[in-house]
Amino acid sequence: MIKYSVEPGRSYPLGTDVDEFGVNFSLFSAHAEKVELCVFDESGQKELARFVLPSYEHHVWHGYLKGAKAGLVYGYRVYGPYHPEAGHRFNHHKLLLDPYARALKGKFSWSDRHLGYQAGSPEQDLSFDDRDNADVMLKSVVIDPTKPQIKRVPVPWQNTVIYEGHVKGLTQLNNKVPAELQGSFLGISHPAMIAHYRAIGITTIELLPVHQFLSEKFLDDKKLSNYWGYNSISFFVPHSDYMNTEQVFEFQRMVDELHQAGFEVLIDVVYNHTAEGNCLGPTLSFRGIDNKSYYRLNPSEQRYYINDTGCGNTVNLSHPRVLQMVMDSLRYWVDIMGVDGFRFDLATILGREPHGFDKHSGFLDAILQDPLLSTVKLIAEPWDIGPGGYQLGGFPAPWSEWNDKYRDSIRRFWRGDNGLLPEFARRIHGSSDVFEHSGRKPYASVNFLTSHDGFTLRDLVSYEKRHNEPNGENNRDGHSDNISKNYGEEGETEQAEIIALRLRQIKNMLATIMLSQGVPMILAGDEIGRTQQGNNNAYCQDNEINWLDWSEDALYADELPTFLAALTDLRKRFPILSYDRFIHNNDPKSKVKITWLHNTGHPMQKDNWHSHNTSTVGYLVQGTERVSDSVLCIFHASEFSTEFTLPELDAVKSWDVVVDTSTSAKNEIAKLPAERVITLQPYSTTVLVNEKTQ
Repeated sequence: MIKYSVEPGRSYPLGTDVDEFGVNFSLFSAHAEKVELCVFDESGQKELARFVLPSYEHHVWHGYLKGAKAGLVYGYRVYGPYHPEAGHRFNHHKLLLDPYARALKGKFSWSDRHLGYQAGSPEQDLSFDDRDNADVMLKSVVIDPTKPQIKRVPVPWQNTVIYEGHVKGLTQLNNKVPAELQGSFLGISHPAMIAHYRAIGITTIELLPVHQFLSEKFLDDKKLSNYWGYNSISFFVPHSDYMNTEQVFEFQRMVDELHQAGFEVLIDVVYNHTAEGNCLGPTLSFRGIDNKSYYRLNPSEQRYYINDTGCGNTVNLSHPRVLQMVMDSLRYWVDIMGVDGFRFDLATILGREPHGFDKHSGFLDAILQDPLLSTVKLIAEPWDIGPGGYQLGGFPAPWSEWNDKYRDSIRRFWRGDNGLLPEFARRIHGSSDVFEHSGRKPYASVNFLTSHDGFTLRDLVSYEKRHNEPNGENNRDGHSDNISKNYGEEGETEQAEIIALRLRQIKNMLATIMLSQGVPMILAGDEIGRTQQGNNNAYCQDNEINWLDWSEDALYADELPTFLAALTDLRKRFPILSYDRFIHNNDPKSKVKITWLHNTGHPMQKDNWHSHNTSTVGYLVQGTERVSDSVLCIFHASEFSTEFTLPELDAVKSWDVVVDTSTSAKNEIAKLPAERVITLQPYSTTVLVNEKTQ
């Protein structure tokens, strides 16, 4: 048996640090009275020894374990007051994860022994539980990771096309991916998947949470799981269920292979709350290490948590050590794991100080000055359920934001709602009314119509009501207003006319995303007609409801990939569709201009904009140089056909039709000359170009 000895170590870096003689352990806790390091065998089942960390300075406990090396399995027991009314929940009977752990051992099992209090007692969490939980608890593992092999090559924001997907769902049913890689990180970067990404023209893969997460007990009791993963318990560890062998290596290999193929990797991160939940939740890490520092507590009743997340607790980024942990985690995922940026779940919380949201909060300022993090892509989900929680447009440069105004306006327009032309045009224009202040660019707007949360694009045109019965909440969960339409029959249908109209509407919405100024985001599976069977809150469904169906005979699968590929190619061919500054015709620095056209071919007038029943508009984008390209996009959201007169332009003698959503992708439409007056079919998008050769 290896003999270890402990001696004073270093307070920095936090977590573990390996050298040739041993491992340094460092743990922040401002209110602890003693910290024990528990060492386990390789399996994590048998505890071998305990060591009291001998040194304490600047609220950091530390010790150097001589003889230890990478691969050591360990956990902490932290001693201190159990006084929930004062915000303290120390319980040394509970084995705790290191917040800085880079790898974990074992499988988590729900048990009342994870609770710091006696379940079912009259006093609930004011009671104290002295049962040990080590045998059903995850353990931390010491590793010494190396940096990725392939350097990041960032894609310029204006060229970015984001593809949001779930690690497991993307490949679980893809027979072109080897069975042992399906549903894993390495499945994401398999050549079959890379071929698909290339075929549809995306540049950037955004993965739902990859940090180690847990399923809530109420889901476990119902034989469901937290499939999406928005329930983190460890901010440095890749989720073990997506691994086959070594944790860090497989994630790094995935990123390297995607970088080698020319793609970026963004990850969705959840720093706003943890899996420890509310005051009745388990004691797994932060709660038992220093509850009062790691979480925001109710100032008047510190037994209870501030719940701006709706998930039971809120991480306290106002505390400098907690902020340090989040910043260290972000840098780790960029520098060591190789990612190209982040989408921040409920990002308003990260910018909220005790007085409210502040775009100069400690976290947002820390990001801005950081020499590494300020260079990667940063995307905010700019809302939460706390006071002043809706902050669309409120984040500083260089942040981009999920634009729900875009989502809702475009959905309403294509549904056929009246009076939407001015709003529709503002969203197509890049939402300058929301983002142009403070020098922000069009790419501050991430334009999306669907995401993991809500209907898929196919369901958006197939269901008018949510169908969440499998979630076990009597269909009460999820949004009740989806801004959707079923076109005559709820759910699946065999009526050819309805099927064709739904396909056309899917194409219209994909076309709108790709033709808008700003950054387009596509939900993985929308390009092959994925359905969630009307479930608009499928967070707990680890099954075919969420997994992509890659069958070649799936409905719409023969048309939509080709159609999306044509759109992404069009966007690449015509950079004026993704200009890097907001386009204003009175801007002397702009090399692009926009003209909004009435169906008579003349520029839109004030009365045209406010015609309540008008549902047709032309969007003409032109370069201002002497020899330049022109793109005319015509959006028609009516159930009736209409005529549209093409504008007379000195520099344009003829137009070529390159997109017509009323025409099947099986029929060749590219380079067909347009007539002077064209007929727009019901619910259709037509794109015409005049491409100049230099």
